[in-house]
Amino acid sequence: MFRTALRNVLAHKARLLMTVLAVTLGVAFVSGTLVFTDTLEKSLSGQSAKSYEGVAVSVTSYGQSRDENGQKQGEPGISQATLEKVKALGGVESVSGRVSGFAGVGDEDGKLIGSGWSNKGANYTPVKDGKDPRYSFVQGAGPAKADEVALDRATAGAGGYKVGDKVRVATNGPVKEYSLAGVFTTEDGAVQAGGSLVLFDTEVAQELYLKPGYYQELSVGAKGGASADQLLAEIKPLLDGENTKAQTGAALAKEQAKEIEKGLGQMGTMLLVFAGIALFVGVFLIYNTFTMLVTQRTKELALLRAVGANRGQVMRSVLAEALVVGIVSAAIGLVSGIGLAVGIRSLIGSFGAKLPGGGLVIAPATVIAALVIGVLVTMVAAVLPAWRTGRIAPVAAMGSAHLPAGAKSLLLRNVIGSVIGVLSVGLVLLGVSMGKDDGRMVIGAGAFFMLIGMIVLLPLLSRPVIAAVRPLLQRVFGVPGKLAAQNAVRNPRRTAVTAASLAIGLTLVTTLSVLGITVGQVVDRMSTEKLKADYRVSMAGDIGGLDKSVAETLAGAPGIKAVSPQAAGYFMVGEDFRSVSGVTPATIGQMLNIEVTSGSLDSLGKGELAVAEKTAQKQNLTVGSTLQVRYDDGQQAGLKVGALYKDMDGLLSPYVLDNKILGEHSEEQYVREVYVNVEGGASAAGQQKVVDALGKNPAITVATQQDMRNEMGGMINTMLNVMYGLLGMALIISVLGVVNTLAMSVFERTQEIGMLRAIGLDRGRVKNMIRLEAVVISLFGAVLGVAIGVFLAWAVGSTLANAMPDYELVLPYDRIGVFLLLAAVVGVLAAMWPARSAARLNMLTAIKTE
Repeated sequence: MFRTALRNVLAHKARLLMTVLAVTLGVAFVSGTLVFTDTLEKSLSGQSAKSYEGVAVSVTSYGQSRDENGQKQGEPGISQATLEKVKALGGVESVSGRVSGFAGVGDEDGKLIGSGWSNKGANYTPVKDGKDPRYSFVQGAGPAKADEVALDRATAGAGGYKVGDKVRVATNGPVKEYSLAGVFTTEDGAVQAGGSLVLFDTEVAQELYLKPGYYQELSVGAKGGASADQLLAEIKPLLDGENTKAQTGAALAKEQAKEIEKGLGQMGTMLLVFAGIALFVGVFLIYNTFTMLVTQRTKELALLRAVGANRGQVMRSVLAEALVVGIVSAAIGLVSGIGLAVGIRSLIGSFGAKLPGGGLVIAPATVIAALVIGVLVTMVAAVLPAWRTGRIAPVAAMGSAHLPAGAKSLLLRNVIGSVIGVLSVGLVLLGVSMGKDDGRMVIGAGAFFMLIGMIVLLPLLSRPVIAAVRPLLQRVFGVPGKLAAQNAVRNPRRTAVTAASLAIGLTLVTTLSVLGITVGQVVDRMSTEKLKADYRVSMAGDIGGLDKSVAETLAGAPGIKAVSPQAAGYFMVGEDFRSVSGVTPATIGQMLNIEVTSGSLDSLGKGELAVAEKTAQKQNLTVGSTLQVRYDDGQQAGLKVGALYKDMDGLLSPYVLDNKILGEHSEEQYVREVYVNVEGGASAAGQQKVVDALGKNPAITVATQQDMRNEMGGMINTMLNVMYGLLGMALIISVLGVVNTLAMSVFERTQEIGMLRAIGLDRGRVKNMIRLEAVVISLFGAVLGVAIGVFLAWAVGSTLANAMPDYELVLPYDRIGVFLLLAAVVGVLAAMWPARSAARLNMLTAIKTE
């Protein structure tokens, strides 16, 4: 029986090709994801371990802690005195103190080199032979003076800098010029991620990032023969136990490897979800293929039964065919996945990220996963057709009787589908009523069961939906249109399985599109209706807060009309931390369109508090109420509520206070942004005034309202494009399913097509009939997918409405129209080969076909 199965596979290579392609795509995505993440994990872990070579013990300071009254206690870092104590230990060969933070380097045009979030500055610490082991210099040497810096080789190359040149460097304050003392190479993760690294003299770095005489980290090197664990035991008593952590270099490298594994695991999970979607869609194609193959071979299978094969043997022969197809598909998918991993690595490199070197990691688990998934998916999809094969009665099959689903089985299927459908809608509506995160989880479960219910009910839905468009097809296309509509519902199960793959893909695409466009519109309205400022000044990449000197510099610059810094802070209400925005009362109204519902913003200038409307409702606050708070420094106060305003999430915190009051209780304020208005209004010249006033600081971004819209819109569009690309694979498999269905349908109807040709249907109209059949099936699946996608987008959007002010569902009719048009195009393209085959059939030969 196995030889018979193998012969059947070889005899039906063309028909099984689509199945092989579907499984191959899914397996390739799974194996490619596993190979890529395993390779990246090994490379990053190796890089992490390499960066701690020679480090016996590492000590990290977490800064000062706070007591119950909010007062800071402990030292800001590891003091020089502690470093000297560690250095004096017998087994210690060297100790280097480290401090680091943000530093941006500008090119000749003043533009920031690197990614913003991965631009770092650190101190250069010679520990042996006047060298720092973390850096290898290719030009010059490390900085030895306060006005010197060193740059990594990539940054120096990008800026065209050579030793001796003046380099413009900025942290969060005014830009400064330094002399370039040297250029180095490093394994630092910031540089490998496409950022930059600036090395300062230690005293300069301490002044910039911490406090003179203090370090954030200590790297301890051991003398030959000294044990890292023994050194660790000797170092711990010298440290401030509450605010510092000491561990061996090996333990730290291992800890970082776990963090890398965790981060990559999240990315891998997302990619595997889309691979799972593709494989899920592929199941329908495989099921359809084997169902049609079995139906076409009923006479052959009956002969096997007649010569002595029992039901189990016939069933196992079909499963053996599926096994062969699964193994071949999995092997091709594994090889394709390895190529995909190489492609992903190259693609990331093209965006400027420098991934660590190293060969591909093809773990045994990846090979096993590829084979198991490929074989399992194919076998599971073939089980039902194989089971039906075993039920064929030899005598009935000898007469070439097909295996149509009985009325009873379709009735049972429709009842089960209806129950699942009703329950799924109920789950979705329950999730809508719950709102927020818990509600979205319930909606997700409801969406899953809704897709299952749709798949089960598709045979029932196909007849009335396609019957509704039959008159239009007949009127526009004549006889070919009428025949196409009839053929599309001749076998409801087959039509349902073919349309299901398109419906699933377009459900996901439509849901993401509607949500993405809606959220984008909310962001756009927020920036156009709520934001009045000409420009927003912030750190590049939003990697930190602005120095207070930024607002002071802008306030005194010519051509600047108004300046309003916004600080982010917090105070405690009861036992809960509450975020608060510190603003300038005199100018905030010129920058933001704050819709006051009660009281007046003028009360901010009197030291009173403004509260967002929803927060006020939860806290039972009204204008005139007093809110008891505890500030960052532990001081307590009663703040009178002077105004209530409509929520402005993303622009203002739920509580707003005069920045002077907030600053009195904060040792160092975090100024997130500074809003600016210029004389004459926003223009290219006005933007340049702001840039010039800040000394063309490369670390600071001056964004227009359009820039802010593009920033958020760009993120949403990028996310949607990634999703479209990933879901495109599922749609490709859907196309293969349509091709497969039509090809086998043409084969089954060979005699019928010959008769149609004989009574006058020419080749052109035969082609039109097949094309229209494909378009009808494709649009049937697409319309269902779009309808369910819109419903799910509404449901998920309802849970976002509470968190996003002015949320209103937007239906992107243009994109929905494009989706439906693409579905029709898919049908036309998928029908090209089957239609051509049907039109080329010889009439006499076709009529004689059994």
